Amino acid sequence: MSEIARPQRPENVYFFGTCVIDLFYPGAGLAGMELLKRQGLRVVFPADQSCCGQPARNSGYLDEARAVALRQIETFPNDWPIVVPSGSCAGMMKTHYPDLFEGRPEHARAKAFSARVYELTDFLVNVLEIKLEDKGEPVRVTWHGSCHSMREMGVVDQPKSLLRQLSNVTLVENPREKECCGFGGTFAVRQPEISAAMVTDKVAAIEETGASQVLSGDCGCLMNINGAMDKAKKGIAGRHIAEFLLERTTTGGAK
Repeated sequence: MSEIARPQRPENVYFFGTCVIDLFYPGAGLAGMELLKRQGLRVVFPADQSCCGQPARNSGYLDEARAVALRQIETFPNDWPIVVPSGSCAGMMKTHYPDLFEGRPEHARAKAFSARVYELTDFLVNVLEIKLEDKGEPVRVTWHGSCHSMREMGVVDQPKSLLRQLSNVTLVENPREKECCGFGGTFAVRQPEISAAMVTDKVAAIEETGASQVLSGDCGCLMNINGAMDKAKKGIAGRHIAEFLLERTTTGGAK
């Protein structure tokens, strides 16, 4: 079987920031862009970008979701990769945009747009083939992969391969990694008791690893997990992988 050709290394990329990063975790977005810039890429952040439309779609408001999706399609006009520091938003844009416009005049544009969407760690590994040098002190971490990242974007090993490049980082497998953290966007609001039970299980599994930090590529999950860990006073930090990688590879990197 012939090897699948890697996408050509680009000179320019778009960066889609996501709502949660914009409002709650801006450092994760800035770190993601800096990692790309370090690789010699020109990173363009269109100021008119907004939500990916997932909340509207998941709540059954398809016309509203289409309106939001069309705005994103128009806001990223050049034929450049669109790098997204969230498997959830990337999954919406890559998987569901074409479905939203099935049988409509915009369908071809939606397909072309979705073909350019990459989750950040996947782009770093499979397009840029990034090499990392660890400059931080020894630390023990575990990984939380979001549902959409794993199941819609196929992002499972990519972030772990980045972490394993870091010589002073011990990555401990999360025994319940493939289970949802309970956030699920509007699910956490509509089914708070179920959501709380799910994140309680997730926090217990994180604590079982003995890690001092839990890393993820989705800030929605981190917001939910961090809230539960703070309430339970677990003393474990939840961070976006982009921030962690940037600090670890900067002189005087984080512990």
